[in-house]
Amino acid sequence: MKIVSWNCNGKFRVKYDVIFKINADIYVIQECENPKKYPTVFNKIPMQSFWTGSDENKGLCVFVSPEIIIRDNQWDTYALRHFASYRIDDRFDLLCVWASKPYIEEYYIYQSIHFNKFHKDMVIIGDFNSNRIWDKENKERNHSAVVRQLEGVGLVSTYHYLTKEPQGEEQQPTFFLYRDPSRAYHIDHCFTNPAFIRDYRIENNREWLVYSDHFPMQLEIEIDA
Repeated sequence: MKIVSWNCNGKFRVKYDVIFKINADIYVIQECENPKKYPTVFNKIPMQSFWTGSDENKGLCVFVSPEIIIRDNQWDTYALRHFASYRIDDRFDLLCVWASKPYIEEYYIYQSIHFNKFHKDMVIIGDFNSNRIWDKENKERNHSAVVRQLEGVGLVSTYHYLTKEPQGEEQQPTFFLYRDPSRAYHIDHCFTNPAFIRDYRIENNREWLVYSDHFPMQLEIEIDA
């Protein structure tokens, strides 16, 4: 199964065909408008869609192949933004992330609320807006704390697991502030059971900057029945 995550930087309705050229089973799209607002466009997409957000123009949307059985786990967000958890084919849980200000602190709180539901058969993927380089020593709700907690239940950062690069020393960026190649950061992340991983890559072609300030991530997993 292949999962793609991409912060599309808004107006997904005019650029969805670009990301769908990457043939995947699930697409996790951040800064996506609510498909119900543009039915004439999104009804053309032959996929199931699940959107969450408070701004109809920018939310978190998951597009899923019609062959996949998906169930909303209904984990309460308590007004935290933007997180959604789904059960996929009754085989693993998918937690989709677009962390809003205060970014990793907001995600840390969400993870802490639901941590008793976290387990090794999970995929957590999305735009965390976070990196270890911004950790503050006097704050516990930081990037390193999130990574440690997830490792405690058997979930690793896929990029760091495969590249062996330390957190905060990533050679491949995922985000370009103001689409400026000189202001590049690694802030999109994927965590999963290392036994699931079959392939992972960042689409690090700067042609993507025509469409967004983020590069897409691809994760391919295989889960034994």
